[in-house]
Amino acid sequence: MSYSVLEYMYRDAGNWKTHGVALLLGNVGALEATIRSCLDPGALFVPEQVLLPGLHRRHWTQYGDGPNDLDHAFHEFVGLRDVGKEDAELHPLIGSTMEVAALFLEARGRWDVRCSRYLREIYSGWVG
Repeated sequence: MSYSVLEYMYRDAGNWKTHGVALLLGNVGALEATIRSCLDPGALFVPEQVLLPGLHRRHWTQYGDGPNDLDHAFHEFVGLRDVGKEDAELHPLIGSTMEVAALFLEARGRWDVRCSRYLREIYSGWVG
């Protein structure tokens, strides 16, 4: 069995960044080109729409604040690569490369911020 790592990040409007990775079952193959063809300008997407966890909570914890006016629902696609030794502790498996590619294709041109858990966190009064 082979695995891939999808790298992405959350960058708020103040340019503060939080990086994330997701473990996928399958080879990189042409998946990166497929994903890039589905992104909004700036390589943006809504992670919850494609099985990926949003990075907001980690971002808020990392920078010691909660939701604020710099936040938004979009994340940035960084790239896709084969699993390396540095990824030995990655878990859980998010899904297969084919499943994720199909979700990106389904969302192309229809990224919906309402899918973001971020909005629910904001409107439910996040407590850090």
